[in-house]
Amino acid sequence: MTNKTNARRLFIGFVKWGVALALVGLVGLAIAVGIAMQSLPSYRELTRRDDLGQTVRMRAVDGTVLVSMGPSFGRWLTYDEIPETMKVAMVAVEDRRFRSHPGVDPIGIVRGIAVAVRDGGRVRAVSTISQQLARNIFLHPRREMGRKVKEAIIALALEQKFTKDQILELYLNRVYFGGGAYGIDAASRTFFGHSATELELGEAAIIAGLVKAPSRYSPTADVEAARSRAGVVLDLMVDHGDLSPAEARGVDPAEIKLERRANENSARYFTDWALPQLDTLIDETGEPIDVWTTLDAKMQDAADAAINAHAPSGAQGALVAIDRDGAVRAMVGGKDYVESMYNRATVAKRQPGSAFKLFVYLTALENGLRPDDMVVDEPIEIDGWAPRNSNRQFLGEVSLREAFARSINTVSASIGAEFGFSTIAAMANRFGISDNVSTYPSMVLGTSEVRLLDLTRAYAAVSNGGVSAPPYAISKVVTAEGRLLYQHQRSADRVLVAPWVAAEMTDLLQSAVQFGTGRAAQIGRPVAGKTGTTNDNRDGWFVGFSSGLTTGVWMGRDDNKRVGGLAGGTAPAQAFRDFMVKAVAGRPVEEFDTNGPLPEWELEPDEEAWFGNEPLIGPDGEIIGLPYDPADPLAPSPDGGEVDQSWLDDVLRRDRQRQPQEVPPPSQDGPGAVRVVPQRVEPQRVQPPQPQQQPSTDPLKPLPPDSQ
Repeated sequence: MTNKTNARRLFIGFVKWGVALALVGLVGLAIAVGIAMQSLPSYRELTRRDDLGQTVRMRAVDGTVLVSMGPSFGRWLTYDEIPETMKVAMVAVEDRRFRSHPGVDPIGIVRGIAVAVRDGGRVRAVSTISQQLARNIFLHPRREMGRKVKEAIIALALEQKFTKDQILELYLNRVYFGGGAYGIDAASRTFFGHSATELELGEAAIIAGLVKAPSRYSPTADVEAARSRAGVVLDLMVDHGDLSPAEARGVDPAEIKLERRANENSARYFTDWALPQLDTLIDETGEPIDVWTTLDAKMQDAADAAINAHAPSGAQGALVAIDRDGAVRAMVGGKDYVESMYNRATVAKRQPGSAFKLFVYLTALENGLRPDDMVVDEPIEIDGWAPRNSNRQFLGEVSLREAFARSINTVSASIGAEFGFSTIAAMANRFGISDNVSTYPSMVLGTSEVRLLDLTRAYAAVSNGGVSAPPYAISKVVTAEGRLLYQHQRSADRVLVAPWVAAEMTDLLQSAVQFGTGRAAQIGRPVAGKTGTTNDNRDGWFVGFSSGLTTGVWMGRDDNKRVGGLAGGTAPAQAFRDFMVKAVAGRPVEEFDTNGPLPEWELEPDEEAWFGNEPLIGPDGEIIGLPYDPADPLAPSPDGGEVDQSWLDDVLRRDRQRQPQEVPPPSQDGPGAVRVVPQRVEPQRVQPPQPQQQPSTDPLKPLPPDSQ
């Protein structure tokens, strides 16, 4: 009896002490919660998120996200603006008893402990939405007992100070969803390209499923994992009675369209160049902004593919494409941004080789020479410097057009000696070559280093009729709410050369692609351009334009070592071709405003060049002659009839009515003056010109790469 009495007294004592301690604990908890309530910010203060940094999202022309920097917030949505499916999905997956518990879920805690004991692991998934909100705003993410106690106290305080709807609104607008997105509006815009107010059931399920493990389930990290997780959310909604089985079956996560993101690897060269320009365009702001750029995502993909397909092993490549108004549509600064962030399109300075002859011939045209004028390819020496041609031969009398198309060095040197090397340097500066240009005689062969972007800009001005087209990257800047901060305005046109000079320069550039060193750049529509190759094949260039788009390509090694087989007319011209075929596919074919006649030196007696059954293939695989095509009304007759000037004029759409302008030849005083032959060659079939010094090369023989 005594033992039973003692046991009873002991039990009652434990109960009393337990109740007393529980009361003390409750009082202490109430005091702690009360103190926490007093220290909590106001609801208005909690809706501010600018303390986490500014979001800058850069978009391509079509809205494709190129890169998103900093945390992304989107617009703050009130409880009533949040779609009901989003609220229901989030509660179903994160806190099914959200509406009934006081901030901490005792049932969930007991269940979590039971599962941990059964499986021999640690307690998981017992945090309520209120606890997660407390942790995200006020605490660190480390798993510690002290932190869990603080988390519970703050969660209880939140429940006492705010309504359930306010807590859910705060949670949905502040929680991290992966991909840099904080809040459902940012997540919706990042993953689906539209506001969260437009979320559909399947999209809401994907977003709701991200909170558990944003880095694992984010669509930017693993699309299939995100869609699979959405299926789990839909099943939970059915289990909790929030969704009927039929409604759940009506959603196929695999068919949910995700926001297309550009190739960030390649596009980062462009965004790195464009982003610093914001400092000069808008005032400093902490608001999230969308920067709409000029980049065309499809052109960018084509540019990246072209460079990686043709850049020689061990060498790098770069490409810039500029539209007629100066908008940069594509930019590749190297093969792989991850491996090398160095932008060879905007920063690297390399010798352009014969691509620099653009400025040499612009100077000649502006000073009175014409594409039809006959000049002399012969040995020349200027102050001890004697340039040589790549084929070690001299052709004698040739037209200015042929000299340019064949990239004849001696003629370029003669032009420099006649009109002044400083005059050519000034022409280069006029067209946007910002660095100092050498005035030594060898400068006419492209020994002064230039940037690819600057050289491409110069060619774009020629394409634009001699009018400057300064390249730009940003078209407009808007806030997340759509408020316009900046809109690009085209600057006043600046005429660099007279329109007729630009037209005749285009004539020369077109000849270089049709019959000269740039034949590998042909794309089936009018193209004008120029190759460039430097000493020992260290650099290869091709810059040209078609249908209003100007593209420059450079290839070479960063250490400036030799690249075997590299020449402007090979890999760079081929990369230009592959890119431009895709880039201008949706644009109308545009004929050049040139009136020059077909160069007679390309009229060949060998009928096979025009009428053979198979295409005539050059040593580098380029097609330099096509077989007869009966479906082509402009194709030559299959009977082997003579190829006359009229037929060739029709094929090339040239105006044969233009009469050559008689101009006095430039002065022939001094060493190296241009020897202009005043006689005009009538537009009739003639034999290739005979050299004065050495036997002429076979005109059908593929031309060597242009020289140094």
